Amino acid sequence: QVQLVESGGGLVQAGGSLRLSCAASGRTFSSYVMGWFRQAPGKEREFVAAISRSGVTRFYAYSVKCRFPISRDNAKNTVYLQMNSLKPEDTAVYYCAAAPRVGDTSIRSLYDYWGQGTQVSVSS
Repeated sequence: QVQLVESGGGLVQAGGSLRLSCAASGRTFSSYVMGWFRQAPGKEREFVAAISRSGVTRFYAYSVKCRFPISRDNAKNTVYLQMNSLKPEDTAVYYCAAAPRVGDTSIRSLYDYWGQGTQVSVSS
């Protein structure tokens, strides 16, 4: 079992930055592929970014590539999403997720564990 707790969301103006954190419980954090997803009102939850177990390989949705670098610190059981050059269309609840297997990191069904989400709102 893995419990995930996101933090770092908030209200920011367009062009600003936020850093989301996701703290995981348990001793096996390094065995999980970690991902970030987001869900805007009235829309389906969509993939944002993911990072391999070692942190060497990263995956991004086209809409956030070069703006939202993902990173992880296995010693701290934490994964981060640095959100730069934020746009109003980035407004959503952001969720982190953990996958105990490799596969297509953009697919929700790969992930067994989810956090409760953190709200990010970007004003124009």
